[in-house]
Amino acid sequence: MARTPKEVTDAELAVLEVLWTGEATTVREIAEILYPGGGNSETATVQKLCDRLEGKGHVERDREVRPATYRPTLGRDALIGHHLKTVADKLCAGSFTPLLSHLIEAAGLDRASLRALRDQVEELDTKRSRRS
Repeated sequence: MARTPKEVTDAELAVLEVLWTGEATTVREIAEILYPGGGNSETATVQKLCDRLEGKGHVERDREVRPATYRPTLGRDALIGHHLKTVADKLCAGSFTPLLSHLIEAAGLDRASLRALRDQVEELDTKRSRRS
């Protein structure tokens, strides 16, 4: 059973965004991306954010190399899924239907996007039917 992601602050999300773009990264490299021209204070902030993310199980630190590098263990899709489920539980009594309906209407999807969405729903339905 998949673990439920722990909540992520906006600052932690910024670190994850950097890590999701590439290979394992050092604290200094993350700090340079998030705070161009920053100094020791910004690097210390990023170190603290990485420590918190590691404590939550969202990143992994490789201590075998110097300086240590970080890589994400939490994917973007898992985080999105967690947040959408939280919203559905909180605002829609656990149902995704009103949430998805609102998102589709608000996005003003064109015919091609709607067709792609329908195809995806049909594909998921087919997969689920095969498992049953």
